This record gives sequence, C-alpha cells and structure tokens, in this order.
Amino acid sequence: MRFATRTERLADLGSAKWTVHLRAVDMQAEGRDIIKMTIGEPDVPPPRALLKVAADAMYHGRTRYSNGRGELDLLDALSKRYTQTAGRAIAPDQFICLPGTQSSLYMVLQGIAQAGDEVLVGDPMYATYEGVIAASGARMVPVPIRSDNGFRLAADDIAARITPRSCAILLNSPHNPSGAILTADDIAAIGALAVKHDLWIIADEVYEELVFDNATFVSPLTFAELAERVIVVSSISKSHAAPGFRSGWCIGASDFIKRLLPVAETMLFGNQPFIADMTAKAIAAPSEVAAGMRRRFSRRADLLFDMLDGVAGLTVNRPEAGMFALIDVSALGMASDEYALDLLESTGVAVMPGASFGDCLTHWVRVALTVDDEATLRACARIADHANALIKLKEAS
Repeated sequence: MRFATRTERLADLGSAKWTVHLRAVDMQAEGRDIIKMTIGEPDVPPPRALLKVAADAMYHGRTRYSNGRGELDLLDALSKRYTQTAGRAIAPDQFICLPGTQSSLYMVLQGIAQAGDEVLVGDPMYATYEGVIAASGARMVPVPIRSDNGFRLAADDIAARITPRSCAILLNSPHNPSGAILTADDIAAIGALAVKHDLWIIADEVYEELVFDNATFVSPLTFAELAERVIVVSSISKSHAAPGFRSGWCIGASDFIKRLLPVAETMLFGNQPFIADMTAKAIAAPSEVAAGMRRRFSRRADLLFDMLDGVAGLTVNRPEAGMFALIDVSALGMASDEYALDLLESTGVAVMPGASFGDCLTHWVRVALTVDDEATLRACARIADHANALIKLKEAS
C-alpha cells in the first residue's frame, strides 16, 4: 500500500522524542520510585469556578455544533483581553478558536507555508515545532540560540540564515525549554528583518502568564508596524492549568484570519461550546492559579540552582518564566539522551534530554519545575550524587 510522503517526513518527529518520559511512565507503573520532571503539566487542577462553568454549560445544552471561527462570547472576550494588552484595537474577527496551541500552530503553518518554503525557528525549540513545520511541506531552518545571550534569539543570527525561500520566523517567548523572554529591542530587531524580507512572524505565547518577578513580557502584537504580519497562538493550558480541555486560539490580521478559516474548517468546525464558555470566563480576568504557579516554579528554579549549580561541573540556567530549567551536563562526558536514560535507570529521576529540543542542547537536559518542593529536593540530591559518581568514573578511566 502507498502512503503520503508526509508520513515519512513525520516518522521520527512524534512520540520518539519522548522516549525517556515514556520509559519513566512504564517504570512507575511497575512500582518503581520515579520522580517525573519531564513534561509541562501544571501542578494544580483548573479553578473550580471554571469547571462549574463548563459543567453547567453542558447541562444547559451547550454541547451542539459551533461555528468554524468560535463562539461569539469567546471571540468578544478575546477581543477585549488582547485590545487591552496590545494597546491597540484587536477585533473579534481577528481570531479563530482551536483545540490548544498545538492545533493552532499546525493550522497556521498549513495556511502560510508549503513545499519549497523555509521557516526559521530558534534552536533549542519546543519538541513539536519541527513536526508542524514538516507537516506543511516546508523545511525548518534552525537558528542557534546562544546560552551566552541568555537563550534569547538574536536578529543577527536570523539574518544570516534568511534566503529567498524564507516565509516565516517562529518565535517562542517566554521560551520553552529555557524560560527566556525576548526583550522589546529583540522583537523590534526581528520585526525589522521580517519587514525587510516580507516574512510572517508567528509568536507562541502560551507561557505569557507564567512570568517570574523582575521579568517583563513583551508581545509582537504591541508593535503596530508589524500588525499585518504577526500571528499569535496561545491557550488556557498553562495559564489556567487546563491542558486537557484543549482550548486555544490564533490571532492575526482580519484578512489572514479570513483566508485561514476555510483551512481550519477542513479539519474541524469550531470548538466545543461548553469549553468556549469556560474559556471566555477564564480570560476575562487574570488567572487565579497562575500567580501561585509563578511563585512555586520560581522557587523551585532557585532550589535547583542552589543545590546543583557547580556540583560536578553542572551548570544550571535560571529561567525568567515558564515551567522548566536547563542544566548543562557536558562536564559529565555524556550526551543528553545517554545521560537522561542513565539518570532515570540509576536514580529514578526522569528529565528530558536536550537533544529532544534541538542540536544546540545535545549536552543539556530540561527539568520540569512542576513537582512539589519535597520531590524537587529529593531529585536534586539524586542528581548531585549521580553526577559526582559519573565524575569519579570519568577520572578513574
């Protein structure tokens, strides 16, 4: 039987990147003492008030078909929120509601990229970016994000990789996996490149409400001169601890949304009305659970730094936002995938190998800050002991 070439392009870009996490799940099911620090799962449930809105809506018949763009109340709520945060009018017809940020990214790439095109994206990157780009037929062009630049994507590094085939720059700020935040000057410089070369800017802003104290988030939406080329994707998965509800959206110029809508309608036809009602309620005010997550994740990042930075040559990168921290394990003489599997089998601590996020992290690992403080302390102790043991073996060999 014949298959579409798309299946070949995506063959190694799905769950294969999550091998360590899946192994940890299996080990835990076997009864092993596992501390999972692999995925970005919020450490609290969704607010009960939001669950009540969704449940009440289902009981009141909000289970029928929606329209392709999204429920009117949700579109109005999104318009009010982003008009306030962007400092300029963002109309309801500038949104499409979709099942989460992942679906939104997939849909956007289907609308603007095709075979022969190139999409520039910072390396390291969230693990699914390569797949959503490849699914469109376009080629991903990794742009190294340097740790000595605070893991912020630099315009000069983008410029060096722009070709006549470039069609878009994919930004992620706050950044997964590093937790770095692009500054206003960073975005202005990247925006100038996009204008010069007539490129789209796609901004994944799912961690917008998880910015730590003393850090500032800036969106490309606030730059009026970029209004026709900026596309933002986000959701309530992280901000409202509701990943299982799969409720997200994309924002763009009215003409872009008009052209994207038929593309969206060929895959699905609107989001679920009862989830739309919950989402409208969620985004009408700041999240009641985000502040607590910010405090806890920031505190655990500090714990990680205090307990591990400098131990056996480990270097901990302090995040400015999000759910993760990065650790440079290059001093241990192992690549990230080998190290992560060895750490898991030896100590029961599961972290994500940096190689899952790009070539620039082949000697780093990503550590989730979403396990409780006591488990974080236990994990740090195990990581330190494991690193010291590896150093002794290295010195003895």
